[in-house]
Amino acid sequence: MLAASPDRSLAVKNTTLNAYARRVDAVISLLQATIARGDDLPGLAELAATAHFSRFHFHRIWRALTGETVGATVARLRMARALHLLAEPEATITAIALAAGYETPEAFARAFREITDASPSELRGDAGRLAQARDRLDGRRAAAKALAALRVDVVSVEPFEVVALRNRGAFDDLDQAYARLFAWAGEAGLVESIVGLHGVPLGDHRDLPPEQYEFDCAIRLAVPAEPPSPARILRIGGGDYARARHVGAYRDLEALVDAVLGEWLPESGHALRDAPIHYDFLDDPEVVPEALLRADVFVPVVAVAELPAHA
Repeated sequence: MLAASPDRSLAVKNTTLNAYARRVDAVISLLQATIARGDDLPGLAELAATAHFSRFHFHRIWRALTGETVGATVARLRMARALHLLAEPEATITAIALAAGYETPEAFARAFREITDASPSELRGDAGRLAQARDRLDGRRAAAKALAALRVDVVSVEPFEVVALRNRGAFDDLDQAYARLFAWAGEAGLVESIVGLHGVPLGDHRDLPPEQYEFDCAIRLAVPAEPPSPARILRIGGGDYARARHVGAYRDLEALVDAVLGEWLPESGHALRDAPIHYDFLDDPEVVPEALLRADVFVPVVAVAELPAHA
């Protein structure tokens, strides 16, 4: 079999990246048009359908590809519209605030000062300073999107069962839920049977307040056992996963997920599956220094021969 030429490989890569860029641009165009009309913002289903991304992973992949959350994108687009309107001398500050989607002129003024260190009235009609403010908006996004080099393997993971306990609260407090699992295992005489420590994030702790963040803490046993409620048996794996190794504080795992979704996935010839991301924790934070902690991130994927026709 003849190997693909470097020029052809580069062309395929660029085509794939351009396809993802077009999906992102389609959502941004929808949001821009919605803000300009003053309509209610589209919901998750409409945004995901516009981008042809999975609803299951939409928020994660959006952050990874754009370097910001959907909420941050909306805020940036609102401010960009306000900066554009401020160049028109006949519009009042109140009218500009409402036209850009801010509920009150005061809310607009606070957001404006965070970006520009000035009030809307101070920059109004000043083309040079307004241009600088637009550059700052773009610069924030570019800085957020900076990604480190990656090593990713695609591996097949046979499904396996774990004993899981769902935790609601801050990511840094997950050790309390794991302690409860280990306490149960100790009482049941199963500590020596623990062969793995796993986790399933049900959201992104960077974007959610602690009272809304949920995470399935889990231990894998070499022998089957039925845990007491609220712990339960959870099935993990089954199919192909993009696997990447994280070294460092476990609270920074989401940054690696961003890199897999934003840097590796568009060039990989794979697409996301509607299945949970999961972590394999390889070291004990009570024993290993934080800077040396290791964990494997598993992102569910499926190989595709070519992008869908709508991409």
